[in-house]
Amino acid sequence: GIVGVLGYGGGIVGRYNDQQAKFPNIAHFHTIRVNQPGAKFYSTDWLRGFCDIAEYRGSGLTNLHGSTGDLVILGSFTDQLEPMFFDLTHDLGADLGGSGGNLRTPSDCIGKARCEFACYDTMALCYHQTMTYQDELHRPAFPYKFKMKFDGCPNGCTASIARSDMSYIGTWKDDIRINQDACKAYAAGEIPANGGAFASRDWGKFDIQAEVINLCPTQCM
Repeated sequence: GIVGVLGYGGGIVGRYNDQQAKFPNIAHFHTIRVNQPGAKFYSTDWLRGFCDIAEYRGSGLTNLHGSTGDLVILGSFTDQLEPMFFDLTHDLGADLGGSGGNLRTPSDCIGKARCEFACYDTMALCYHQTMTYQDELHRPAFPYKFKMKFDGCPNGCTASIARSDMSYIGTWKDDIRINQDACKAYAAGEIPANGGAFASRDWGKFDIQAEVINLCPTQCM
Protein backbone atom coordinates (compact mmCIF):
# COMPACT_ATOMS: atom_id res chain seq x y z
CA GLY A 1 0.00 0.00 0.00
CA ILE A 2 3.02 2.34 0.08
CA VAL A 3 3.40 2.63 -3.68
CA GLY A 4 1.78 1.01 -6.68
CA VAL A 5 0.50 1.34 -10.22
CA LEU A 6 -2.72 3.29 -10.81
CA GLY A 7 -5.75 1.01 -10.67
CA TYR A 8 -3.88 -1.97 -9.22
CA GLY A 9 -3.93 -3.29 -5.68
CA GLY A 10 -0.93 -5.57 -6.24
CA GLY A 11 2.15 -6.15 -8.32
CA ILE A 12 4.44 -3.64 -6.61
CA VAL A 13 6.18 -4.44 -3.33
CA GLY A 14 7.15 -1.08 -1.85
CA ARG A 15 10.56 -0.79 -0.23
CA TYR A 16 12.33 2.35 1.02
CA ASN A 17 15.74 2.74 2.63
CA ASP A 18 15.58 4.42 6.04
CA GLN A 19 19.05 5.89 5.43
CA GLN A 20 18.39 7.55 2.08
CA ALA A 21 20.97 10.32 2.52
CA LYS A 22 23.68 7.75 3.16
CA PHE A 23 22.63 5.42 0.34
CA PRO A 24 20.96 7.62 -2.31
CA ASN A 25 21.28 5.04 -5.11
CA ILE A 26 18.99 2.67 -3.22
CA ALA A 27 16.80 5.22 -1.48
CA HIS A 28 13.90 3.42 -3.16
CA PHE A 29 14.15 -0.28 -3.97
CA HIS A 30 10.67 -1.33 -5.02
CA THR A 31 10.06 -4.84 -6.33
CA ILE A 32 7.92 -5.29 -9.46
CA ARG A 33 6.26 -8.66 -9.91
CA VAL A 34 5.44 -9.58 -13.50
CA ASN A 35 2.94 -12.22 -14.58
CA GLN A 36 4.90 -15.08 -16.16
CA PRO A 37 3.71 -16.96 -19.26
CA GLY A 38 2.20 -20.42 -18.94
CA ALA A 39 4.78 -23.02 -17.82
CA LYS A 40 7.40 -20.25 -17.96
CA PHE A 41 8.15 -20.60 -21.68
CA TYR A 42 10.04 -17.60 -23.07
CA SER A 43 11.59 -16.55 -26.34
CA THR A 44 15.09 -15.10 -26.15
CA ASP A 45 13.83 -11.87 -27.76
CA TRP A 46 11.23 -11.45 -25.01
CA LEU A 47 13.81 -12.04 -22.29
CA ARG A 48 16.15 -9.49 -23.87
CA GLY A 49 13.34 -6.93 -23.86
CA PHE A 50 12.51 -7.71 -20.25
CA CYS A 51 16.15 -7.36 -19.20
CA ASP A 52 16.42 -4.05 -21.10
CA ILE A 53 13.47 -2.67 -19.12
CA ALA A 54 14.91 -3.97 -15.84
CA GLU A 55 18.25 -2.34 -16.58
CA TYR A 56 16.91 0.96 -17.93
CA ARG A 57 14.18 1.59 -15.34
CA GLY A 58 15.45 -0.46 -12.41
CA SER A 59 18.57 -1.85 -10.77
CA GLY A 60 19.09 -4.48 -13.46
CA LEU A 61 18.54 -7.29 -10.95
CA THR A 62 15.87 -9.87 -11.74
CA ASN A 63 14.59 -13.08 -10.19
CA LEU A 64 13.35 -16.02 -12.30
CA HIS A 65 11.48 -17.62 -10.49
CA GLY A 66 10.99 -17.45 -6.76
CA SER A 67 8.44 -19.33 -4.70
CA THR A 68 5.80 -16.81 -5.81
CA GLY A 69 6.13 -18.05 -9.39
CA ASP A 70 6.46 -14.56 -10.85
CA LEU A 71 9.46 -13.15 -12.62
CA VAL A 72 10.62 -10.16 -10.65
CA ILE A 73 12.42 -6.87 -11.26
CA LEU A 74 14.31 -6.13 -8.06
CA GLY A 75 14.85 -2.49 -7.27
CA SER A 76 13.33 0.61 -8.87
CA PHE A 77 12.43 4.18 -7.92
CA THR A 78 8.87 5.40 -7.45
CA ASP A 79 8.96 7.71 -10.49
CA GLN A 80 9.87 4.73 -12.70
CA LEU A 81 6.95 2.51 -11.76
CA GLU A 82 4.33 3.93 -14.14
CA PRO A 83 6.78 4.16 -17.12
CA MET A 84 7.94 0.59 -16.39
CA PHE A 85 4.33 -0.62 -16.28
CA PHE A 86 3.70 1.07 -19.63
CA ASP A 87 6.77 -0.61 -21.17
CA LEU A 88 5.84 -4.04 -19.81
CA THR A 89 2.25 -3.89 -21.05
CA HIS A 90 2.76 -2.09 -24.37
CA ASP A 91 6.15 -3.43 -25.51
CA LEU A 92 6.15 -6.93 -24.01
CA GLY A 93 2.44 -7.66 -23.61
CA ALA A 94 2.98 -8.60 -19.95
CA ASP A 95 0.78 -7.74 -16.99
CA LEU A 96 1.71 -7.31 -13.35
CA GLY A 97 1.79 -10.29 -11.02
CA GLY A 98 0.15 -10.62 -7.64
CA SER A 99 1.47 -9.35 -4.33
CA GLY A 100 0.15 -8.42 -0.92
CA GLY A 101 -3.31 -9.40 0.27
CA ASN A 102 -4.33 -10.35 -3.20
CA LEU A 103 -4.75 -13.09 -5.77
CA ARG A 104 -1.22 -14.24 -6.58
CA THR A 105 -0.16 -15.10 -10.10
CA PRO A 106 -1.46 -18.57 -11.09
CA SER A 107 1.41 -20.95 -11.91
CA ASP A 108 1.50 -24.26 -13.76
CA CYS A 109 3.80 -27.08 -14.81
CA ILE A 110 4.73 -27.63 -18.47
CA GLY A 111 1.82 -30.05 -18.83
CA LYS A 112 0.97 -31.36 -22.29
CA ALA A 113 3.51 -29.03 -23.88
CA ARG A 114 6.38 -31.38 -23.06
CA CYS A 115 5.33 -33.97 -20.47
CA GLU A 116 3.92 -37.41 -21.16
CA PHE A 117 2.50 -37.67 -17.62
CA ALA A 118 0.12 -34.70 -17.86
CA CYS A 119 -3.50 -35.76 -17.37
CA TYR A 120 -4.96 -32.40 -18.43
CA ASP A 121 -3.86 -29.22 -20.20
CA THR A 122 -2.34 -27.26 -17.32
CA MET A 123 -1.34 -24.33 -19.53
CA ALA A 124 -4.88 -23.88 -20.86
CA LEU A 125 -6.46 -24.01 -17.41
CA CYS A 126 -3.84 -21.69 -15.88
CA TYR A 127 -4.38 -19.20 -18.70
CA HIS A 128 -8.15 -19.41 -18.28
CA GLN A 129 -7.93 -18.78 -14.52
CA THR A 130 -5.46 -15.95 -15.04
CA MET A 131 -7.69 -14.20 -17.57
CA THR A 132 -10.79 -14.80 -15.43
CA TYR A 133 -9.37 -13.58 -12.12
CA GLN A 134 -6.64 -11.15 -13.17
CA ASP A 135 -9.03 -8.29 -12.43
CA GLU A 136 -8.69 -9.24 -8.77
CA LEU A 137 -5.31 -7.47 -8.96
CA HIS A 138 -7.20 -4.27 -9.74
CA ARG A 139 -9.86 -4.69 -7.10
CA PRO A 140 -8.46 -7.03 -4.43
CA ALA A 141 -11.37 -9.07 -3.12
CA PHE A 142 -9.47 -11.44 -0.85
CA PRO A 143 -8.83 -10.87 2.87
CA TYR A 144 -5.34 -12.30 2.42
CA LYS A 145 -3.11 -13.62 -0.32
CA PHE A 146 -4.59 -16.47 -2.36
CA LYS A 147 -2.66 -18.80 -4.66
CA MET A 148 -3.68 -21.24 -7.39
CA LYS A 149 -1.18 -23.71 -8.82
CA PHE A 150 -1.65 -26.40 -11.44
CA ASP A 151 0.00 -29.84 -11.43
CA GLY A 152 -0.64 -31.98 -14.47
CA CYS A 153 -0.23 -35.21 -12.49
CA PRO A 154 0.49 -36.44 -8.94
CA ASN A 155 4.25 -36.03 -9.51
CA GLY A 156 3.58 -32.45 -8.43
CA CYS A 157 6.30 -30.54 -10.29
CA THR A 158 4.63 -27.25 -9.33
CA ALA A 159 4.33 -28.42 -5.69
CA SER A 160 0.77 -27.15 -5.68
CA ILE A 161 -0.15 -28.76 -2.35
CA ALA A 162 2.71 -27.13 -0.48
CA ARG A 163 2.73 -23.82 -2.35
CA SER A 164 -0.88 -22.86 -2.97
CA ASP A 165 -4.30 -22.44 -1.39
CA MET A 166 -6.15 -24.10 -4.27
CA SER A 167 -4.34 -27.06 -5.83
CA TYR A 168 -5.24 -28.49 -9.22
CA ILE A 169 -3.79 -32.00 -9.67
CA GLY A 170 -4.41 -34.17 -12.72
CA THR A 171 -5.38 -37.79 -12.03
CA TRP A 172 -5.88 -40.75 -14.34
CA LYS A 173 -9.54 -41.78 -14.39
CA ASP A 174 -9.53 -44.59 -16.96
CA ASP A 175 -8.45 -48.21 -16.60
CA ILE A 176 -4.72 -48.68 -16.06
CA ARG A 177 -3.06 -49.36 -19.40
CA ILE A 178 0.07 -51.50 -19.63
CA ASN A 179 2.11 -52.29 -22.73
CA GLN A 180 3.00 -55.85 -21.75
CA ASP A 181 5.48 -56.35 -24.60
CA ALA A 182 7.39 -53.19 -23.64
CA CYS A 183 7.37 -54.19 -19.95
CA LYS A 184 8.86 -57.60 -20.79
CA ALA A 185 11.52 -55.97 -22.98
CA TYR A 186 12.34 -53.46 -20.23
CA ALA A 187 12.63 -56.17 -17.58
CA ALA A 188 14.85 -58.24 -19.89
CA GLY A 189 17.23 -55.32 -20.42
CA GLU A 190 16.36 -54.84 -24.09
CA ILE A 191 15.21 -51.27 -23.34
CA PRO A 192 17.82 -49.23 -21.40
CA ALA A 193 16.66 -48.15 -17.95
CA ASN A 194 15.82 -44.46 -17.59
CA GLY A 195 16.62 -43.79 -21.25
CA GLY A 196 20.22 -44.91 -20.77
CA ALA A 197 20.95 -42.48 -17.92
CA PHE A 198 22.25 -45.34 -15.75
CA ALA A 199 24.59 -46.75 -18.37
CA SER A 200 27.76 -45.29 -16.82
CA ARG A 201 28.14 -48.21 -14.38
CA ASP A 202 26.86 -51.73 -13.79
CA TRP A 203 23.80 -51.46 -11.55
CA GLY A 204 23.08 -55.16 -11.77
CA LYS A 205 20.11 -56.93 -13.29
CA PHE A 206 16.90 -54.94 -13.38
CA ASP A 207 14.37 -56.25 -10.83
CA ILE A 208 10.91 -55.10 -11.85
CA GLN A 209 9.35 -56.57 -8.70
CA ALA A 210 11.62 -54.64 -6.31
CA GLU A 211 12.09 -51.47 -8.34
CA VAL A 212 8.56 -50.92 -9.67
CA ILE A 213 5.82 -53.12 -8.24
CA ASN A 214 6.90 -53.03 -4.58
CA LEU A 215 7.33 -49.25 -4.78
CA CYS A 216 3.75 -48.61 -5.89
CA PRO A 217 2.16 -46.61 -3.03
CA THR A 218 -1.30 -48.07 -3.73
CA GLN A 219 -0.09 -51.68 -4.15
CA CYS A 220 -2.35 -51.91 -7.20
CA MET A 221 0.04 -53.90 -9.38
